[in-house]
Order: sequence, then structure tokens, then C-alpha cells
Amino acid sequence: MQPKNTRAVRTALQTFAAVVAVVPALAAIVADSGDLAVAVPWLIGAAATAAAVAGVVARAMAHPAVEALLDRFGLGLVDDADGGAR
Repeated sequence: MQPKNTRAVRTALQTFAAVVAVVPALAAIVADSGDLAVAVPWLIGAAATAAAVAGVVARAMAHPAVEALLDRFGLGLVDDADGGAR
């Protein structure tokens, strides 16, 4: 797998993990209203959608033109020999 694709997949997985960590709190709130059975599929869909969107955005940001634009604002990737350690 190309490094750009690997980064996109990693970002999607990280986002999914973050969203999944929040879902129990949302479920507890929804449980109080009694609509948990209706909300669970929506919450799962929202988590998957957030992860997919994050992966697509990460892949788009890996494009050289976007990377050049981000470099102008100091937000580009650091490709130092020491791995970016300072």
C-alpha cells in the first residue's frame, strides 16, 4: 500500500476510534429519552461516515498541490531525516 493511502486509512481508523469513544455518552443521553433502539443505527452510521470522511480528507491532503498550499501556511508535513523530532 502506498504511504499516502496508509496515512488516509490510519486517519480513518483514528477518527473511528475517537467517535466510538463518544458513542457511549451519546447513547446514555438518548437512553433517557427512550429512543435508544431508534438512535443506535444512526449513531453507528454517523461514526462510520465520520471515519470515511476523515479518510477521504486525509487522502486529499496528501496530494502534492494541497501539500504545497498547506506548506504556505506552515501546516505541511515535516519530512526531516530525524522523523520530525526537535
